[in-house]
Amino acid sequence: MNGTCMSEEVLWKGSPSQLLNVGKHAIALVVAIGVAIGGMFITPLWFALPLPLLWMLWNFLVVRCRVYELTNERLRLYEGVLNQKIDEIELYRVKDTTMERPFWLRIFGLAILTLDTSDRSHPKVAIEAIANAMEVREKLRKQVEYWRDRKRVREVDFEEGGDLEGDDLLG
Repeated sequence: MNGTCMSEEVLWKGSPSQLLNVGKHAIALVVAIGVAIGGMFITPLWFALPLPLLWMLWNFLVVRCRVYELTNERLRLYEGVLNQKIDEIELYRVKDTTMERPFWLRIFGLAILTLDTSDRSHPKVAIEAIANAMEVREKLRKQVEYWRDRKRVREVDFEEGGDLEGDDLLG
């Protein structure tokens, strides 16, 4: 790991489910059907038929190109269809995790992991619509604890009145 011979290894890699697009795809299909029906009466309307289908394709690609990669040192966030953006969050900066399993995701075995971090560019990170979220959360938790201990990171919460609570301070 840092300063040793061990290399960084990928512990988990995944993408959100296309279930995130169900609402958008339903709207696009309704619009496409409306355009097709309208095209029977207004000839130029047929030329608009590919637009909702292209919008569906674009939304599919946006979700497909979003990748989360958990290594033993950091969480990498890849996104972008034409231009790719890669963000990283050092695991010792993760302060808390929350797992949400809304009904519509839970019936498909999916969940949302939300990370509260001390990272300035990503104070909250949502890892959306992933399978095996409990397992991913446990892997993440173990690595976060390892790096927080290794870097001697502790948490301090400041109350509104100025009182200290907890024990999180960079050591």
